[in-house]
Amino acid sequence: MNTVKQLAVRYYSKIVEYRRHFHQHPELSGQEKNTAEYICSFLDLLEIPYQSHVAGYGIVALLQGEKSEGKTVALRADMDALPIQEQSDKLYRSQTDGVSHACGHDLHTACLLGALHILNDLKSEFGGTVKAIFQPSEEEYAGGAKFMIEEDVLQNPEVDVIFGLHATPGMETGQVGVCGGGMMASTDELRLHILGKGGHAALPDEVINPIDMGIEVILKIKDFVNRQNKKNIPTVLTFGRFIAEGKNNVIPDRTEIAGTLRTVDEEWRSTVLCKLTKIAKTTAENYDGEIVADIRNGYPMVMNDETVTKRFVKYAQTYLGSENVLNIPLRMTAEDFAYYLQEKPGVFFRLGTSNTEKGIMQKLHSADFDVDEKSMETGSGLLAWIALQELKN
Repeated sequence: MNTVKQLAVRYYSKIVEYRRHFHQHPELSGQEKNTAEYICSFLDLLEIPYQSHVAGYGIVALLQGEKSEGKTVALRADMDALPIQEQSDKLYRSQTDGVSHACGHDLHTACLLGALHILNDLKSEFGGTVKAIFQPSEEEYAGGAKFMIEEDVLQNPEVDVIFGLHATPGMETGQVGVCGGGMMASTDELRLHILGKGGHAALPDEVINPIDMGIEVILKIKDFVNRQNKKNIPTVLTFGRFIAEGKNNVIPDRTEIAGTLRTVDEEWRSTVLCKLTKIAKTTAENYDGEIVADIRNGYPMVMNDETVTKRFVKYAQTYLGSENVLNIPLRMTAEDFAYYLQEKPGVFFRLGTSNTEKGIMQKLHSADFDVDEKSMETGSGLLAWIALQELKN
């Protein structure tokens, strides 16, 4: 363990360099061409074999231990950015207009590269294989994880266990958080395309008001969720977009509404989505209008394997100290890492990236998001340590 920590310190400046490069050159989902080329150049330098262009710009690297054959442990990092204009005066701020790493994927990728540095130095000390998965398109449905799995990322060799991390403001550098079982919610995108009949606002009998139709659908589905959620299943049903291009005295022909459903129970998820479609249909009929419910099914719930979680907690407590391993509650955010966990046992955990003393506490998906880069020393070292411990089991 001390050797792993020493190597994490030794490679820290390199890891910072990697992260700042990615941060300066962010690429949106499905467009990670230059990011992938940079990662491949790193793997070439370390002479770690890999396959590129997996499900787009995905990369799968295989680091083989030099001792006897053993398990295959997968470590995953996502690498796409968000369509958010960064507001920062940092020297390493985004150089791409309207795009930034506001969710920490630059950190995730840098941590995995750092872990490979450490494990490559220690490959004479372990048997088995570390499979490093650099994944595109986490931020865009249907998720890069799904497509990488379809291209057999969990095979050849077959993965025994998988781990992933996520940058987390609100937790201090040096801390990690995890919980067994349900870790994050499922998510679906909801879009309602509502067609009525526009006209003069003073003549309501001559129009079919699509705004009224939209309001009715929203109120009825929210009322259904509040009344029928008998088991008090954690649920978020939120509408954040309502577009109606009318005027104070002009009723438009159409409106568009968009929102999200997040929950932690697949049966309840299906019930709510089905009810939304029925409410939309009935409302349209009552108004003699038309409503098209466009539901884009997103990621399933992130379910950490209970047994692997217990092992992870033990490893992390040994590496970081018990006081720095937090049992955190389920979050209603979503992650396509869920697809890997449907196929293989594993753990998705949260890496503290805040530094209150330095004022680094910005929220995810914010224009000024940043991290305490010392957290990457923790993240890279812990990933390497977890892999080594799993390969010993």
